[in-house]
Amino acid sequence: MPPTKPLPLLICSIGNPGTQYANTLHSAGHTVLNRLASHLNYPTFRKEKTWGNGLLSKGDGSPHDWTLWQSTSYMNESGKGVRAAYNTWSKSLPIGEEGRLVIVHDELEKALGSLSVKTKQGLSARGHNGLKSILAHCGCGIEFVRVGVGIGRPVSRDSEDVARYVLKKMSEGEKGAVEGCVGELVEKLRGLEKG
Repeated sequence: MPPTKPLPLLICSIGNPGTQYANTLHSAGHTVLNRLASHLNYPTFRKEKTWGNGLLSKGDGSPHDWTLWQSTSYMNESGKGVRAAYNTWSKSLPIGEEGRLVIVHDELEKALGSLSVKTKQGLSARGHNGLKSILAHCGCGIEFVRVGVGIGRPVSRDSEDVARYVLKKMSEGEKGAVEGCVGELVEKLRGLEKG
């Protein structure tokens, strides 16, 4: 029996746009995707209008057919761009070929730099505004895998304290811990492309 062809992956990160939010804990998904692009020697991200005005980086398909895409919308509005990117990407796949949509996002409650992968569909957004937006725009017709990048959480459960925490710039140590999960991410993505 011949080996099955790896599934193409559209790997999307969500966060907040612009220099004000660059390298904040809430945009940890973008930080990880930037590091992944560098790890894979992919070209610099470039803005693509037909891809929901997101930032796109794609390799030559060897050894992995992975397309990296970053949302340029605010977190709570990211679903529209993800939907547009998915539509454009899925049209580029050969007829009869399927791929997988992977969403990389920050995850409160998980240890800094840890990864969680959820393939089960129909899960709650658990208060994550980016995931809520994606669920609203993609509906039940588009399945996606969630890759949560742990950012820890403050001791206080007060919503203002949590907001301040997630929107603060990462220290060098925090950024290093977040970027340090890329090796594990590559292994997880290799598993996802097997179906």
